Amino acid sequence: MIGLASPAVPLSQPAREVVVVALGANLENPVQQVRDTCRRLRHAFPGGFHASSLWSSSPVDCPPGAPPFVNAVTMFDEPPDLAPEALLEQFQRWEREAGRPAIRGLNAPRPLDVDLIVFGRVRQSSPLLTIPHPRAHQRRFVLAPLAEIAPHLHPPGWEYDVATTLERLVSDEILARLGSALTA
Repeated sequence: MIGLASPAVPLSQPAREVVVVALGANLENPVQQVRDTCRRLRHAFPGGFHASSLWSSSPVDCPPGAPPFVNAVTMFDEPPDLAPEALLEQFQRWEREAGRPAIRGLNAPRPLDVDLIVFGRVRQSSPLLTIPHPRAHQRRFVLAPLAEIAPHLHPPGWEYDVATTLERLVSDEILARLGSALTA
């Protein structure tokens, strides 16, 4: 087995600046889509790379009949010479390569969703990108996997660290741990 065992070993608050990326899919072999994207991220950003377990989650704010999602969260050292917009562009390219249409309905089922949650201490809001992700602190499917690998991470602008935010979250989301996001 490659990567973190399941359940992942939590890290304390990182001393370095980190990037947090949430992955999700609910079409076209979602487990494989998320695992493949974890591997791509680990290859592209090996410094301090960590991946949560895979999780199954009920759809949130999706059209009726949407299938469950497979989710994971990754974290790695902030690349020194990479802007958040460049990272977003890369992630959108990966989504298109996986078959996600450029124009889609709000929260429609998708073969791959790659969301930039945290980028170091950056706080920004533009038509293109908001960091930290504006709804991550309200999503159990982001918080539970992130709590596995960085429970004490305190993203900029959040009132609490990840573990406390998860503990205080009121949500009817249903999650189940599936196993390792990285396998041989």
